[in-house]
Amino acid sequence: MSDSTCDRTARIAQRVCSIGYEQLDAATLLVVKRLIMDGIAVAIAGTAQPAPRLIADYARDQGAKALSTAWGFGFDTSPALAAYVNAASMHVLDFEPMSSPPTHAVSPTVPAAFALGQALGAHGRDIVAACAKGFELQGRVLLASGHARGALPFHTPGVVGVMGSTAAASHLLGLNAIQLAHAFGISTSRCGGLAANTGSMVKCTHCGNAAAAGVEAATMAQRGFTAHPDIFSAPKGYVATFFPLHFDADALLGYGAPFRCVDPGMAIKFYPSKYPTHFVIAAALALRQRIGDPQRIRTLRIMAPDIEDADRPQPRSGLEGKFSFQYTGAIALLDGQVGIGAFTDERRFRADVTALLARITVERNPTVSRDTRDMHVELHLTLEDGQVHVERCGGPPGAWGRAFDTVMHEAKLRDCLGVRLAPAQSDRVLDVLARLDQSPAAEVAELMAVLA
Repeated sequence: MSDSTCDRTARIAQRVCSIGYEQLDAATLLVVKRLIMDGIAVAIAGTAQPAPRLIADYARDQGAKALSTAWGFGFDTSPALAAYVNAASMHVLDFEPMSSPPTHAVSPTVPAAFALGQALGAHGRDIVAACAKGFELQGRVLLASGHARGALPFHTPGVVGVMGSTAAASHLLGLNAIQLAHAFGISTSRCGGLAANTGSMVKCTHCGNAAAAGVEAATMAQRGFTAHPDIFSAPKGYVATFFPLHFDADALLGYGAPFRCVDPGMAIKFYPSKYPTHFVIAAALALRQRIGDPQRIRTLRIMAPDIEDADRPQPRSGLEGKFSFQYTGAIALLDGQVGIGAFTDERRFRADVTALLARITVERNPTVSRDTRDMHVELHLTLEDGQVHVERCGGPPGAWGRAFDTVMHEAKLRDCLGVRLAPAQSDRVLDVLARLDQSPAAEVAELMAVLA
């Protein structure tokens, strides 16, 4: 299918509108529900963090019409504000699944679908279909762009996340292709997210803003609000602004089965930190099993790809430690595990951490791939007696192409839900989400009440 630069938006809008629940096969449904489950569990854990609490306070103070639930905070608000709060909660831990090419596709999409679905009294099958369509569009945009780490001058979810939330919201509202084209035009004027804010509270709002933008854009388009009708091919439009060097419209228009959340799939995170640090964590945990007492460590050399924003020898906070090769490696060696509690300021500035960080160096090698789909790291650990131990990681648990570990994943889900919910409540949440496409609106409403 050849590209026509004058109708890209109409063609992709028609393609998105042509897909509904009936076009989702069993494999896609299984994966989409698993990703929804992961995202919601991570969001519930995220509600205990300072940034979402502040955002929820702000949303509550707006006094908006109570239509959609702010998970974990016990109040309802407008769909856009609920999507904003819940997406920030879902992203703040950096613990949600990772798409290929890399982006956080779940956080802008799932909160938008549930917030609007709840307000509309949608059946669970429509929420599942909305999420599937939102995941797929983000994956196709990145595939078409030939996206590589660091190529985009913005945080990726801030640019492609609006595509996922807009597609999801538009499905629930039943927009036609013309309305969807305008919704894309509206939402893409909300793109942004500066990478300099990585390691701060602001980063979680990139997904929050993307989720809210899609809800608002689709709602406004339904009301008749218009934008440039061909934002994908317009001069200074979406593609020209964010992907000027390369954009393969045929890859975009391949939207649909096989869905990219199935093939190549999404990586499931088992550590709550920036995905490249998972390679260091996995290698460091293997070393910890070999050496026993971490007090015996003299030095640690981390040989890694040239990922500048993960080379943070002295993180300014526990939150910033999520984005540090050095800090995540230190925690893995000291604690023998890397969980949510590893990224508090109290843990960051404890004496054993500060002492070990002083003995860790990172050597960035520009010849090693920076793409998490095929990168590797190598750790060289020297003990006080001169023994040297080497460990290489070419893929952490949950990575693309690895067998899905249902036991590990259920443990993650229950740990995350347990931050807020009693075991019986967690059981109920997981039960409903496992068969969400069979859940009527009343059961979806009951689920939101539990999550509140």
